Amino acid sequence: MPQTVDRKTVRSWSGELDALGERIAPRFARSEVRERAQAYLRGLLATVERKNSWQLAEAAGDATPYGLQHLLGRANWDADELRDDLREYVLERLGDQRAVLVVDETGFLKKGTESVGVKRQYTGTAGKTENCQVGVFLCYASRNRGEAFIDRELYLPEEWARDQERRQRTAVPQEIGMRTKSELAKEMLGRALEAGVKAAWVVADSVYGDSRRLGMFLEESEQPYVLAVSGKAYVWAGFRQHRVSTVLESLRQGDPALEEAGGGWQRLSAGDGSKGRRLYDWLRLPLNPPLQEGFERWLLVRRSIEEPDELGAYTVFAPEATTLDTLAKAAGSRWRVERGFEEAKGEVGLSHYEVRSWHGWYRHVTLALLAHAFLAAIRARGQDIEASQQKGALKKEGTDSSSSSSSSLLAFKRKRGLSSN
Repeated sequence: MPQTVDRKTVRSWSGELDALGERIAPRFARSEVRERAQAYLRGLLATVERKNSWQLAEAAGDATPYGLQHLLGRANWDADELRDDLREYVLERLGDQRAVLVVDETGFLKKGTESVGVKRQYTGTAGKTENCQVGVFLCYASRNRGEAFIDRELYLPEEWARDQERRQRTAVPQEIGMRTKSELAKEMLGRALEAGVKAAWVVADSVYGDSRRLGMFLEESEQPYVLAVSGKAYVWAGFRQHRVSTVLESLRQGDPALEEAGGGWQRLSAGDGSKGRRLYDWLRLPLNPPLQEGFERWLLVRRSIEEPDELGAYTVFAPEATTLDTLAKAAGSRWRVERGFEEAKGEVGLSHYEVRSWHGWYRHVTLALLAHAFLAAIRARGQDIEASQQKGALKKEGTDSSSSSSSSLLAFKRKRGLSSN
């Protein structure tokens, strides 16, 4: 056993995993399915290099993967009920009134054409158009306790939605039609808000920010947001719409009236990165006020320090008197979801599945997100213990303590000798 992990710590982690298994047990009516689900969860958390059904079965001591394949394909249980357990678990372990909800998508590269929703489409995973599935995810990022996912939806392209033969072959439910990525985001955010999830901000990139309907939904819910928008989007100021690309070009030309209306550029941090503070120049332009009292709308603009012509824009719905510094940090919090994807794919096999059906995708992905949430929970607990010990040591020395930022799951595991990398 690595010297960095004592027996008491290991027992606490084991107890946490057992408690999680008991928590989800009611979702599986049959005992053998319940045991396979818990074995699958343990396998995702193990140091198995490739977390497909064969290697997970071997880790569980099974001669064949058929039991685990039955769990993902034909067994009687509801992945959406497990998703609700996942959300409650994340809120209990990472809950923070200042948390941010991040919407983003990720691609799952595929070689064939049989997996549900697969097609040649752009994915940021590869940075180009590839044969892949695309999932839209909702990440809960607490301020200091890490991040974990609380919802997921598979994007079904239009050609799939209309092809009855492919739908039947992959068991796509009849009620599922073509839904845009922003519509999937709205569904997930609606479920979260209805379940009582509290967040300081909702953030997303321009795939979602360009959809005015998503912004309107959040405003009706009085949920603050900072949504990136592309140059083709329009915003209302005064009695007419303004194309965002036109506004940005005027700022590139140094329009003094616009800069004055925005209060002038301010150099602010979008949060800490791997190389220190991520500094940009920021300003915000007032937009027509919303119907909701106590809130304001803004067009937030970010300018690169090294490349001043490189501008990014966000539409903002925020409480009155929100500072520009607060908006800059909210906009910069979107990177947290990228860390979450990297961890979930690298640590718990989010992308290692071999299922082709609709239900198989949701079942594997939900179990993988639950495994990732478990790691986030024990990391948060470990940070609490370390912070308490550090505070006690500093108090004995008569010095002051400062809060530490959350580290990645990989760093957490390496520090304790748990990573195979």
